[in-house]
Amino acid sequence: MMAAALVLAPGVLAGAVAPAQAAVRAPAVVRAAVFDQAAVDRLYVYYLAKYDHRSLVRTAAWNALAGKPDQVDALVARFLKSGLPYAISRSEQLAARNADFARRVLATHTAEFAPEVHAAAQFALASGAAALEVFARTGYAEAKERDRTARETAGEQAAALSDADREFVVLLRDTDPGPQVRAAAGLALRAEATEADVVEFFAYDWAAAAAVDLRTQQVQCADLDMAWREQVRTLRATAEAAHRAALAAAGEAREQARVTAANAWRLVIDRARPVMNTWDAAAENADRQAENWQRVAAAAAEAAENPNWDAIARTAGTNVQQWTVHGDAAAEQAAYWTEMYDTALAGELDMRP
Repeated sequence: MMAAALVLAPGVLAGAVAPAQAAVRAPAVVRAAVFDQAAVDRLYVYYLAKYDHRSLVRTAAWNALAGKPDQVDALVARFLKSGLPYAISRSEQLAARNADFARRVLATHTAEFAPEVHAAAQFALASGAAALEVFARTGYAEAKERDRTARETAGEQAAALSDADREFVVLLRDTDPGPQVRAAAGLALRAEATEADVVEFFAYDWAAAAAVDLRTQQVQCADLDMAWREQVRTLRATAEAAHRAALAAAGEAREQARVTAANAWRLVIDRARPVMNTWDAAAENADRQAENWQRVAAAAAEAAENPNWDAIARTAGTNVQQWTVHGDAAAEQAAYWTEMYDTALAGELDMRP
């Protein structure tokens, strides 16, 4: 089955709608000459509230942003320090993971092209924790097999497969920027695969794998950022204090104070560098993904008469938009961590003999 190539684990969510928060506005991007930590944090939490794949993370982020205007900065700081780790931890618990999994399946398996899977996901979401567990454990695979059988019986999509379609799957297997899409395409083209496998790839495995690629990058970046943001902020404050003390020191104490300050800045550099590099790489990959999905959308438009392309044609534009949003957010976070890194590097150089 094609599902074997995908990391379709409970807890993956794509396309779910965050709770409505009419009173919340997107924070303005920080471009002031003086670095504004609170503004940077608000912008990042707004991104999590809108686009994180974990429903509990989105809800907690919205709650932080929706406080009274004079309390928002404190609520955002508390969210980043303790609320975000807690929401991530809770999201890993079974019930929340199963619900997020069902929502992601609902978003990537349309009623038109995967009616059995779509209906099973809807039923699980409406029926509570027990039904969600059954759906995650066996229901999804069973419904997917029913959809596959129905398509094989109808035969329309298999009959419409062309050599160009297969060549496009080969291209995805070899060059797509998403590892899950490459894996799914490779499974559809394995030696023992049949035309039904290629049809299934076009019907929903392609879209499902693409959703996992996006979710994986978002979660990896957010989790790494969460792990280091508060610690690096504390280290920066310590380094700044040590820097001021060194500038004020005199006599024999001055040299030791400068060494202490330089070492404090070095800790900031060592912690900030991997997060900065992660966000830089994420921004670059998001740009590649957005360009890739623009090409996919163009190919789907050219194949408009081929029913195999209908499903991906409906999601390609959304994927362009999602990767563009993620790329913009990643670039903003890369800029934040670059500023942190550059400040620390300048501080260390200033303090070194």
